[in-house]
Amino acid sequence: MINIKRILCPTDLSSESDEALRYAVALTSEYGAKLFLLYCRQSHSSVSGTATKGSADDPEPLFTASLAPHLDLHNFRDFDWQGLVIENAGDVGEAIVSEAGKHRIDLIVMRSRRRPRAAVLLGSTAETVCRTAPCPVLVTHPLEREWVGFSTGEIDLHRILVAHDFSRDSELALNYGLSLAQEYQAEVNLLHVLATEGQMEPELAWSAASAGSAYTFVSRKLQQAIPPEAYLWCNCVNAVRCGKAADEIVAYAKEREVDLICIGASGSDWTLGKLFGSTVDRVLRQAPCPVLVARPINCKETEGL
Repeated sequence: MINIKRILCPTDLSSESDEALRYAVALTSEYGAKLFLLYCRQSHSSVSGTATKGSADDPEPLFTASLAPHLDLHNFRDFDWQGLVIENAGDVGEAIVSEAGKHRIDLIVMRSRRRPRAAVLLGSTAETVCRTAPCPVLVTHPLEREWVGFSTGEIDLHRILVAHDFSRDSELALNYGLSLAQEYQAEVNLLHVLATEGQMEPELAWSAASAGSAYTFVSRKLQQAIPPEAYLWCNCVNAVRCGKAADEIVAYAKEREVDLICIGASGSDWTLGKLFGSTVDRVLRQAPCPVLVARPINCKETEGL
């Protein structure tokens, strides 16, 4: 089981970013965690009716209006949360990552506005956080498949897709996917994408061609990646496709009506200098559902705290 005790949800106090807050509140309640709400206030910020009601010393008034729709009066009193305000943060993405390290956060939950053209050249705040966060990041998008009830706040996960390339990062993504599947009795879909039809990818090239086709070999490897006990409590589906990884991941998620994509990424996996970015960049921009970017918890960020 994954251990989530401290969740960070960045917000600009708008109704759009509050969509991520709905997920953060649901997960905080489900795991008995503590929620940290973070607002990076710029000097030109003018949030209607709220910007003047809180400060870095007393941030609570800023966040109560955002939290209230997701909690009834009884739950609000018992809900464990803390508001954080950063005044005139230079780079919002860097500020979010810094606060995640300071407060030993286990999961960041945030909203992406999905501006594909700008993100290609500049990188969105969500993508910046996913590249450098000291913990996993759950990114929600507009117009996506939802799995947290609007009125009930209940988590309703049916299908989880794990993109697996046999790397350490994708093993971490699989761990998160399996843990969530066990918690909510969801189906796990494990997908590997071959770069060229009929050819092994570099990490699989050591296998003799006589062992069978690439599809057969990879299918066997995927089956071995899932712990035997997992088959006792959830339905596991293995799939191998050929093509561009991001395109196939997004296409599969749409075809299977996936509720959550889990994908691994390390800092070195992101290529800022390339016009079209990495596989994870593309999945973040195009996914039809929330995306969990699995990153290991960076204990170095929290030493001495």
